[in-house]
Amino acid sequence: MADTGLVETLLRRLEKADDGVDSLQVSSGLGVDHQLIVGAVKSLQALGDVISAELRSSKHWELTGEGAEIAEQGSHEARVFSSVPPEGLPQSELMKLSFGKIGFSKAMSNKWIRVDKAHEGGPRIFRAVESIEDQVREKLLLLQKGDSQLEEKEKNELKKRKLLSEVTVKSYWITKGSSFSTSVTKQETELTPEMIANDRVQDLRKEDTEKPPPIKGDESKVEDSVLKAGQDKTTGGSWKEKKFKPYNFEAMGVAPDCGHLHPLMKVRTQFRQIFLEMGFTEMPTNNFIESSFWNFDSLFQPQQHPARDQHDTFFLSDPALAHEFPQDYLERVKKVHSEGGFGSQGYKYDWKTEEAQKNILRTHTTAVSARMLYKLAQQEKFTPVKYFSIDRVFRNETLDATHLAEFHQIEGVVADYGLTLGDLMGVLHQFFTKLGITKLRFKPAYNPYTEPSMEVFSYHEGLKKWVEVGNSGVFRPEMLLPMGLPEDVSVIAWGLSLERPTMIKYGINNIRELVGHKVNLQMVYDSPICRLDS
Repeated sequence: MADTGLVETLLRRLEKADDGVDSLQVSSGLGVDHQLIVGAVKSLQALGDVISAELRSSKHWELTGEGAEIAEQGSHEARVFSSVPPEGLPQSELMKLSFGKIGFSKAMSNKWIRVDKAHEGGPRIFRAVESIEDQVREKLLLLQKGDSQLEEKEKNELKKRKLLSEVTVKSYWITKGSSFSTSVTKQETELTPEMIANDRVQDLRKEDTEKPPPIKGDESKVEDSVLKAGQDKTTGGSWKEKKFKPYNFEAMGVAPDCGHLHPLMKVRTQFRQIFLEMGFTEMPTNNFIESSFWNFDSLFQPQQHPARDQHDTFFLSDPALAHEFPQDYLERVKKVHSEGGFGSQGYKYDWKTEEAQKNILRTHTTAVSARMLYKLAQQEKFTPVKYFSIDRVFRNETLDATHLAEFHQIEGVVADYGLTLGDLMGVLHQFFTKLGITKLRFKPAYNPYTEPSMEVFSYHEGLKKWVEVGNSGVFRPEMLLPMGLPEDVSVIAWGLSLERPTMIKYGINNIRELVGHKVNLQMVYDSPICRLDS
């Protein structure tokens, strides 16, 4: 409940008023914050019909910080005029003043000053009139004193200059209720044992008179029980005179303290569920550090490719190199890069083991796919598989509203006999339909380790245009055959980011509001469950 003294003061003021009082006037008269009076009103409303309060809105003009400064010191243009001596002032000197730039243009439009551009010392400013009248300051002073005689046009001009703002004030018109009283009795919220103790004493005594006389020596026990029940005679039975606060069955319970999933994790769970429904197996992606061999070379990506430069990739300094590789597989990769093989002429360059040994932060989860496909190739008999992964990757990107140096990649891989581009399109249609995306288009693209390759576009109903939603392709034989996979086995794959669909789902425009030190934890707390429109 609000401060009792403030509540009683408000009631006494209301008693003296004939029709009612305004909460703003009461707060002004008492010299207290208006919100304290509002709190007192709410407390009185909770007691029943003690008072009646009607919410009212009113608008008034208020000086901004700049407007208050002008009311005290004068307008920018008037201060510029005052700064110009009779012999003139160099324009460069005037522009150094805090009010110079704005005041100069206004004073020129008022024809208070003139500029001599032909002056031998450079452009010089002179007064064009003997004296001026600072009407802007006069208008602001009138408004500051509460005088509202200015026309709306004049007020709007001051508002346009950001010297004035229109403020909406909400207050309560308070009148006496049907149960009005200047004394307030606090309503009880709990029924305590002390309130009913006296009734219990009477019940015990009644029971005592109805029972046969106690056995000698037991009188003290009966008396003790009576005294124990009625030890607080001052409050016993007082519940009959108390007023109890009505129980609010509409009140919300206290929210339990618990952890909250980040929006990225909510969307990730939905994507993971879709892959599992389609019969995919999740790949182990717990190695953020990868060698250049598995990240680039095993994917038939040449060592001079721009993506392997330092401005695109994070290289590790310790440990800088990896040393454990399947040697026979490494030799086959080296050969297909430098000499060709398996029907390919290769890239015809000097492939270096030292370059393949360099440790990096993986730039894509396709490095994990390469490891899993190599492991699959080592089995005695090939079995078709469907793999997926959702995890973090790292690239040396320029940070902006849509790019971070760290993001999540979603990847799906299917390996089977005789898979074609038609199979890839069919799987993509099934996958994106489960995401609620049914309008798809495919555009030919280039990737070093897939051929053919396709960019996937979806029609965005909100933007009314086609937007890219992923990349896909069929892994090249130069990547698969050195691993030891059968020649008639094809592998189709596709990938997309996790951040972009999450930003679309939760209406986030800047990726730095989703990931990083600028994340608002309240956003994490308030974000709803993710349900994709499948």
